[in-house]
Amino acid sequence: MKALPVRLEKKLDELLVVLDKDIQHMQKSMSRLNELRGLVIKRDDASLGKLLGAIQKESGDYRENESNRQSIRKELAMALGCGIEEMTLSKLEAMTPECKRAEVGRRKTELKSLSQTLRKEYLVTAKLLSECARFNNKLLTSILDLGRTGTVTYDSDGSAERPAGATFMSMQL
Repeated sequence: MKALPVRLEKKLDELLVVLDKDIQHMQKSMSRLNELRGLVIKRDDASLGKLLGAIQKESGDYRENESNRQSIRKELAMALGCGIEEMTLSKLEAMTPECKRAEVGRRKTELKSLSQTLRKEYLVTAKLLSECARFNNKLLTSILDLGRTGTVTYDSDGSAERPAGATFMSMQL
């Protein structure tokens, strides 16, 4: 395939920089999920709060990268004569000269691998949080139902009477 015009080559280089940032973001996201799981297991509320703040800040910064990627994608699609929906890394890889094809292909492969790994990490984290919620629900149910007999009796003035043997418990562990 012949060389790209200078303007297209510049856009392709810009896209490669954006894809590198995407790769870094995915790697950082996997690290954050791993850190989240560790902090949940340790029950470190202060660190969880700091982690949440850092994630919110980074998501705002990452939006700019997403916007840049979409803008470059649109410009490349127009320049190469295809629709924006059709402009994928596979199509771009096929349409670029050999010198850039390897770079695009490497990033495409790395992004695909990272997205599969990130999906697995996300599912593991979601399962952990789901199990924590289920465990906490069971624990609270068993604590709050401890003194209940299932029947309610009332005094002569109409107020509910606690069953004999009902215990009070401190909720602080």
